Amino acid sequence: MPKGKENSISTTQGAGRDILAVIVDAKRREVEGLRPRREELLGRARDASPPRGFAAALRVPTEVRLLAEIKRRSPSAGIIRGGADPAGVARAYERAGAGALSVLTDGEFFGGDLGSLTSARAAVALPVLRKDFVIDPIQLFEARGAGADAVLLIVRILEDEKLVELSGISHELGMDCLVEVHDADEMERALAADTRLIGVNNRDLSTFHTDLSVSLGLAAAVPPDITLVSESGIRTAEDVERLGAAGVDAVLVGESLMVQPDVGIAAAALVGHQRQPRAGR
Repeated sequence: MPKGKENSISTTQGAGRDILAVIVDAKRREVEGLRPRREELLGRARDASPPRGFAAALRVPTEVRLLAEIKRRSPSAGIIRGGADPAGVARAYERAGAGALSVLTDGEFFGGDLGSLTSARAAVALPVLRKDFVIDPIQLFEARGAGADAVLLIVRILEDEKLVELSGISHELGMDCLVEVHDADEMERALAADTRLIGVNNRDLSTFHTDLSVSLGLAAAVPPDITLVSESGIRTAEDVERLGAAGVDAVLVGESLMVQPDVGIAAAALVGHQRQPRAGR
């Protein structure tokens, strides 16, 4: 990450605000800039090629599926793989056996863009998630028009009514929703919204501290018919095995893959691990 960006986040935190609040403020400004293009973006969404089955790609009864991420940088890690070619990384992930892709599309804080998503999707047959901070329907039109098969919805930044609204519009556009939670209260909200695909982020987006036990502790709260994804902090085959033993259906892994000299070899080490049934509640 450019030094100026790091300083900007640090200064804002010092004024009593967390990283997530800074990012969401930036998203509000982005959304306002998109408003004049609403009809154009909606038209592109309607004309886009049919979506691929994202949720289905993450559900294999006896195997933990890999949701492999293309990520150039982050507020916590700085530059991870700044010059990454999304198409080349996507092909390496597909050859390694990944079930689906996640592409960071935030530019200001993560160095991504929608063009990277479009390029990655065109290079492979895998379904692709737009990973961003979605707060408005216009971002869903933008995502589908760029080829996204699914979008991330973060419970922490959405009121219940907005979560339901965005989920409904996503499904109308043919996209799946990975609804992200970090604690028990957010899990309850996600389940109350009739979510079928839940991601537990092991990273606290307010502090960017990561703890794998977050997923392990929340897994039992997820009914067995709901697909459960563990996100962030997953680095080794042993991590995947621990999560599989808890009944996790898939793991979202980005940074620990993108820092390796060969992302394909790194991804292959996280593929094919056994998943145990999840009793749920």
